[in-house]
Amino acid sequence: MNLFSNYRLGELELPNRIVMAPMTRSRAIGGIPNDLMRDYYAQRAEAGLLITEGIAPSPNGLGYARIPGLFSKEQVAGWRGVTQAVHDAGGRIFAQLMHTGRIAHPANLPPDARVLAPSAVAAGGQMYTDDAGLQPMPRPTAMTEAQVESTRREFVIAARHAIDAGFDGVELHAANGYLLEQFLHPHTNRRTDGYGGSTDARTRFVAEVAQQVAEEIGSTRVGVRLSPFNTFNDLPEHDAVVEQYDSVARALRGVLYLHVIDNANEQYHRALAAIRDQFDGTLIRNGGYDPERATSTLANGSADLISFGRPFIANPDFVQRLTRGVPLATPDPSTFYTPGPAGYLDYAPAPL
Repeated sequence: MNLFSNYRLGELELPNRIVMAPMTRSRAIGGIPNDLMRDYYAQRAEAGLLITEGIAPSPNGLGYARIPGLFSKEQVAGWRGVTQAVHDAGGRIFAQLMHTGRIAHPANLPPDARVLAPSAVAAGGQMYTDDAGLQPMPRPTAMTEAQVESTRREFVIAARHAIDAGFDGVELHAANGYLLEQFLHPHTNRRTDGYGGSTDARTRFVAEVAQQVAEEIGSTRVGVRLSPFNTFNDLPEHDAVVEQYDSVARALRGVLYLHVIDNANEQYHRALAAIRDQFDGTLIRNGGYDPERATSTLANGSADLISFGRPFIANPDFVQRLTRGVPLATPDPSTFYTPGPAGYLDYAPAPL
């Protein structure tokens, strides 16, 4: 078993075990996928699986500047162009559904959209807006039970839109401090109803979203991304992480895969072991892998697939470079989130 061996993922036959991780690139003007994005994903179609940047399931989820959505006809049409180009290039692609929750600013949201979260706990730091630059993070509105239900339904509708747009499946983003993880964390989830107060109650919203999305599009088309011990987006450390992810993995049995972000916390291995013990599907791991570490991780059975992020930015031919042993190009961080083709489509493949 190595990075270049094939793998059966649900109904998909992957030609290699290399996954392109989801990465925010902020090129969707007006929240609508465009030709730049079509070409960007098509360039990278040789990966075993592509996972898109985070896509908002509703206007309330568009917390960052220029991130795409999947809640309008125009967005579905735009994504259809992307998936067609990827499939024409021989690739496979999942849509990552990401609701930003409290990690948002009203200046980045459409009219009438709101910054919602499990509880009214503001994140520290600032949010970039195109209109006014960096702004303090606002205090979100605590979701009512009716808003919990309607948000869950938004994920289901967006998943249906993803299949209608030609995606091979969806990944639910329950990591990195966004809405689904906000329900999992006791700092951001201070609810006293059935969605907070214990590990299983905090798991409930993520489990219900995954279950209902699977009922809508099929369980073999649904993955979930997790980040045990994550402190990104102002989530403090807490003592119940291992117990929380044991609960999450148990509740997510039956979905296609879990996509877990590695963490340097000394207790991370306990959370990963709990996930591996409780979950019987495919496990994808992510987090600063090089080819050697990726190969050893696959060989020892602690992952089935490995996802890579930043190397794909400057290396559209990342898989070929690994195959041929060609050095990797270095990306320019100043263009990670800027509009336009610079730093997006202008990285050249290695000479043959």
